[in-house]
Amino acid sequence: MPESPFRFKQFNVAQSKSAMKVGTDGVLLGAWVRIPDEVDSVLDIGTGTGLIALQIAQRCDGEIIDALEIESGAFEQAVENFENSPWSDRLFCYHASLQEFALEMDEGYDLIVCNPPFFNNSYQAKGEKRNLARQAEQLDFETLLKCTSRLLNPEGSCAFIIPMDQEEIFTAAGKKNSLYPNRITRVKGSPSSPVKRSLIQFEREKASLDLSELVVETSRHVYTQEYVDLVKDFYLKM
Repeated sequence: MPESPFRFKQFNVAQSKSAMKVGTDGVLLGAWVRIPDEVDSVLDIGTGTGLIALQIAQRCDGEIIDALEIESGAFEQAVENFENSPWSDRLFCYHASLQEFALEMDEGYDLIVCNPPFFNNSYQAKGEKRNLARQAEQLDFETLLKCTSRLLNPEGSCAFIIPMDQEEIFTAAGKKNSLYPNRITRVKGSPSSPVKRSLIQFEREKASLDLSELVVETSRHVYTQEYVDLVKDFYLKM
């Protein structure tokens, strides 16, 4: 029996061909990222199903919303989801590695987003495709941020969601590539749980840091108003 697509308010996400399914991390980043007032071009690195690119298309009028995906099944899935969306004329997916793409592209982007792979050798995800999607060795933070810096327009910004325990390493790698954090939101599942994720947005100019915390639930399936306000434009039941 075919897997049903994940239904959002303005688009659907088929995910049967992609190792990485729709998850809270991607939805959070797509909803949280601050989109510049004047944005013509956006790039979603490692798009998977195309979720974050679709969220960005819903949120802004940027003429070019590109996505990049190295895994063939996910690439096919993203193309399918883009073609079936209301913004098919603005969405395009490239089947290539970030390193190849960064060397070949002459034009830069106003906004770059990425929900990057983050597992290391101590963790083996189930299945080769899932390993390729999630293993950090395929795209380490230094390479990711170096390529991002190369692809980002001078006045542009870029945003990521990463494990909280990697925040210091990640921001240090950003600074090494002339990318400086201006917003960080630390995400925890409940008021009593530890912070698990960091949402980070960088710019090329140093600025005062807007630091905040987001709690997802007060109890199981009872969501905080802050979380609801963030994702209500996307989830059907919010």
